[in-house]
Amino acid sequence: MTYLLHDLIRNFAVVRPDADALMYQQETLTYASLLQHVERVALGLKALGLRRGDRVAIYLEKRFEAVIAIFAATLAGGVFVPVNPVLKPEQVNHILQDCGAKILITSTKRLETLQVVLSIQHDLHITTVVVDAENECQINRSLRVVPWLEMPTNSTQKVTKIIDNDMAAIIYTSGSTGKPKGVILSHRNLVAGAESVSTYLHNHSEDRILTVLPLSFDYGLSQLTTAFYVGATNILMNYWLPRDILEHVATHQVSGLAAVPSLWIQLATLDWHEINSLRYITNSGGAIPFPVIQRFRKMLPTARIFSMYGFTEAFRSTYLAPEEIDCRPNSIGKAIPNAEVFVLRQDGTHCEPGEPGELVHRGATVALGYWRDREKTDKIFKTISSSQDGMPLNEVAAWSGDTVKIDADGFLYFIERRDAMIKSSGYRISPTEIEEVLYSIENVREAIVFGVPHSILGQAIVALITAQSDTTLDVKTVMLFCKNKLPSYMCPHHLEVRQIDLPRNLNDKIDRNKLTKEMQQLFTQDES
Repeated sequence: MTYLLHDLIRNFAVVRPDADALMYQQETLTYASLLQHVERVALGLKALGLRRGDRVAIYLEKRFEAVIAIFAATLAGGVFVPVNPVLKPEQVNHILQDCGAKILITSTKRLETLQVVLSIQHDLHITTVVVDAENECQINRSLRVVPWLEMPTNSTQKVTKIIDNDMAAIIYTSGSTGKPKGVILSHRNLVAGAESVSTYLHNHSEDRILTVLPLSFDYGLSQLTTAFYVGATNILMNYWLPRDILEHVATHQVSGLAAVPSLWIQLATLDWHEINSLRYITNSGGAIPFPVIQRFRKMLPTARIFSMYGFTEAFRSTYLAPEEIDCRPNSIGKAIPNAEVFVLRQDGTHCEPGEPGELVHRGATVALGYWRDREKTDKIFKTISSSQDGMPLNEVAAWSGDTVKIDADGFLYFIERRDAMIKSSGYRISPTEIEEVLYSIENVREAIVFGVPHSILGQAIVALITAQSDTTLDVKTVMLFCKNKLPSYMCPHHLEVRQIDLPRNLNDKIDRNKLTKEMQQLFTQDES
C-alpha cells in the first residue's frame, strides 16, 4: 500500500530498479538512479534547515532537477510549490511571499531575473539552490545561493515522521478576484489521484507518457504521478512548436499524451497517420470541438480518447469513457474511480435530472483548503451530510462553482461558471489580476477584463480601457506593457481603448454582462 508521494518512486526502485523512470532530452534515469538523486537532495534540503512543513519553491522548466526537487521535498518532510516557469518576477515574488518559501530551487538565468524582487524583500529569508551554478551570472551577494551539486548531505536531523494526510504540495491557481491562491494538497490527495487516473486509463509499466504541460498545473503534475504509480516511463518535454510534440511521440514511441483543447486543435492540423504507439490521449481544461475528435479518430484509429473535467481543489472529478463520445459528445462523463460527484442546489439538496445546479465533489482527492485563507476555504470546502445505515456522516466536499446538469443515466453536462473566471488555453485566469496590471499604467482611468467564447482558446481574453481626461493611450504601448508584466497566457487577445466612459449597471459598476455580450457578438462575426 502506497501512502506517501515519494514512495511512488521507492516502490519501483525496489521491484524494477533498472526500469526507465524519467527521460529528458537524450538522458534517462532508472527508478534506482532517480531514487538515489531524490535521497541525496532530500538530505541536502535538511542540511539547509528544511523542517517538517517548510515550503520548497521550484521555479524551473521541465527537467530532471525539477522532478527530483518535488520528491526530495516531500521525502525531507517539506512541501513543494511548483511555480509556472512562464510567470514574470512579480508573479513569482507573490507566490514566494504568500507561501513563505524556505528554499527556492531555480536556475542561474531565472535567479538573475528574480534577484531585484528578492533583494527588496527583507522579510523573505530564502536559501536559493541553483541547478546550473557552473553558468556565469551576476548574483546579489546578499542572497544566500547554494549550487545544486554542492548541497551539504551531512544532515543530523532524524527521519521526519509524516502521514498521508500531511501537506505535500501547494498548487497556485487563479481565483475570480485578486492574486492566485495556493491550494493545499496532501500526500493522500496526490496518491489517490494517481491511482484513480491510472485505473480508468488502464496504465501499466510499459507505458511511455509524454509530459508537455507545466508541472505547476495539476494536470501536468498528474502525468508524473500516474506514470510513477504504475512504474511506467515519463518523458519530459519543453516544446516550441506543436510539430515538436509529434516528433517526440514518434521518436520515443509515446503511448499516452495529455493536452488542453487549444493545443489539441493545433495538433489536429498535423499528420499523425504514421504514429502507431499512442494507446490513449486525454483532454482537460475545456471541451475539444467534436470535429477535432473525429479527425484524431481517423488519424489514430487505435488510440482511445478520454475527455475529462476537473478543478484543482478536487483534482479530477469526471471522465467520459471513449465509447460514450458518439452518443454523448457534450458530456463531461461520470465520476472518476473512488470519487462521488453531486449536482446540488444552493441549499444543499439534490437537483433533479436536467435541473442546473452546482457540481460538488467528495472523495480522497478533495484538497485540504487554501493556504492562509480561511474565508475562501470555508466558502469552497464545505461540510456535506449523509446517512449510511442510519449513521449520520459529515465530511468536507469541494464546491466547484461550476453549473452543471445530470441526465437520467447519471451523465453530467457542463453549463457555465458561476463567477467571472476566464478559462483560456486550459488556464484559469483571474480578470482582476489583469485589471490590476492595466490600472498600474499611467493615465488609465477605467479597465475591465472578461472572457468571450472562442473556438480555439476556449475563451479569448478581452480588455477594455479608458484614459484620464486630456490624455491618450496607445494600444501597442499598452499591449507591450502587458507582455512585460504578465505571462503570455494572461495577455489580452483583444484590447480596445475607448474614448467614452464604459457603461454602468444599476449598482454603478462597470456593466460586465453588457460588454461581454457586445464583444461576444464581435468575436462571433470575426470567426464566421
